[in-house]
Amino acid sequence: MKSYSNLYEKIYSIRNLIFAWRRARKNKTRKVYVIEFEANLRENLLSLHNELKNKTYKPEPLKTFILRDPKTRKISKSTFRDRVVHHALCIILEPIFEKRFIYDSSANQIGKGNLFALKRFNLFLRKVSRNGKINGWFNDNQVKGYCLKADIKHYFQEVNHDVLISIIKRKITDEKVIWLVWQILNNSPNSFGGGANKKEACLLEI
Repeated sequence: MKSYSNLYEKIYSIRNLIFAWRRARKNKTRKVYVIEFEANLRENLLSLHNELKNKTYKPEPLKTFILRDPKTRKISKSTFRDRVVHHALCIILEPIFEKRFIYDSSANQIGKGNLFALKRFNLFLRKVSRNGKINGWFNDNQVKGYCLKADIKHYFQEVNHDVLISIIKRKITDEKVIWLVWQILNNSPNSFGGGANKKEACLLEI
């Protein structure tokens, strides 16, 4: 299995941080926290660059709130500054790990949103029903098929971080990258009263 080293400098490069900032602000340009960050954009990006370069970066405490949609959930949200770092990390790691995903995986992958998932589902549906011909189950026009809907309770809160890191290390041998991943995971909702951290979900997809 091919492994990757010397990635850390790519993560904290100014170029990559600019790309990460642009990703983080997408569809959020009117949010107060984005406007505040961009009021001193150059200084904030340079600060992140230096903190990551010198390994003095430390995530800020998560903000926790209750969301009802309609199920009640406790959500833990990272600051915009930290989300820029999350994107900077994922920009470098995503191309490495997404090659291992099955084509039909659409979770947290660029270009594979709800529409992609629906199209793939419809494709398999038509395969099962032999192009939509419905003449009764299990005759010459149909084959047997299954659809599974499932959810793992408290997945993000209870996933074992040591196991997650061991999986990442199979591909990433740069210890500085592993250090940064630990900084993010140690700032997880488990340390602040529970809830699903959206960017931890990105790492868990890996």
